[in-house]
Amino acid sequence: MSRLALLGLILSVAVLVIVLSVVNGFEREMRERVLGVLPHISAEGYSGLSQQQVEDFIAAGPHAGLQALAPYVSGTALLVAGDVIQGALLTGVDTVRHGQVTDIPRYTSRQSLDSLQDTAYGIVVGRTLAQQLDVAVGDQLLVVLPVGAVTPAGAVPRQRRFTVVDVFASDSLLDGQQALVSLRSAQKLFRTGNRVHGVQGRLLDLFATETARMALYRGFGEEQVRVRSWMSTQGNLYQAIAVQKLTMFVLLSFLVAVAAFNLVSGLMMIVEQRKNDVAILRTLGSGTGAVMALFCALGLMLALGGVVIGLVVGSVLAASLPGVYSGLTSLFELNLMSQYFIGYLPVDIRSGDLLQVGAAALALSLFATLYPAWRASRLLPSQVLAHE
Repeated sequence: MSRLALLGLILSVAVLVIVLSVVNGFEREMRERVLGVLPHISAEGYSGLSQQQVEDFIAAGPHAGLQALAPYVSGTALLVAGDVIQGALLTGVDTVRHGQVTDIPRYTSRQSLDSLQDTAYGIVVGRTLAQQLDVAVGDQLLVVLPVGAVTPAGAVPRQRRFTVVDVFASDSLLDGQQALVSLRSAQKLFRTGNRVHGVQGRLLDLFATETARMALYRGFGEEQVRVRSWMSTQGNLYQAIAVQKLTMFVLLSFLVAVAAFNLVSGLMMIVEQRKNDVAILRTLGSGTGAVMALFCALGLMLALGGVVIGLVVGSVLAASLPGVYSGLTSLFELNLMSQYFIGYLPVDIRSGDLLQVGAAALALSLFATLYPAWRASRLLPSQVLAHE
């Protein structure tokens, strides 16, 4: 019974570690990858902003709550390569400053957007978009805007042929949604002249959005710009991950509790087997507190062994999950993560969570040992030894 109780404790602790590590992995990727490639905050002018005004505002920094700022021009477009057409968000960026507000340049082959300056009308597309369009570096594609001039022959959409100069692979949904061009090319394509659509920024503190929002409103005027932060676009998803982690911890703690209370049956059998020894100890002068402490220590020793082994087993299995998932995906040609914001299984094993799981499991085990220990302390030597 003790071995079975120990096995149950090992399995429950290992399952709790694995689940928390996977949820931690999603939270980490949400913070570092998804929120890394997206600007944390943006101020969009209702009728655009003067590029000189934006440059003056950036030069007047630093601004409260903001780490970096960069102007942008953005709009939806159709990317055409051969007979394939894909919709995308086309963004014109400052090739130097954009790397300060997002991590997209890190995921290009040159780890920078300098290639946009080297080629007239160059474009950087996400890896998923490149695969869908079947284009590579050096190929050309047609960018078509949903606006254009009206001629006697009908509406003619605005279009321009661009050369693919690089491909970024962030392993997020952005790979299939966004394409980047230089700010000057975007201004010509969208015909904004010396104006930009707005400014994008990176926060010093991911959750200090209100401070940065007020700084942008003071700089451009609340009646001229609309400020949006990552909270409005990705906040619900981030909160859902945090709530899910807490929920899974609470629910799986009940599984640990069931395994811990299995120790009760094992300890009760030990009490029954060792009642003569307990009676002799009592006749030699041992108090009820000493007997209770003895059986509590025994239960904690069993629990400690199960918890430590469970933590080790759970950590090893959690660390191997990404490789196992990748192998199964390649073997069976499945893409189980296609509906998520990343295309792989993330795992993040945190020492703080291991300590919390271990402490919770030991606390539940200690609580479970109290009743058998109390029963042992209530044994009467006269009744136990009456027939010896």
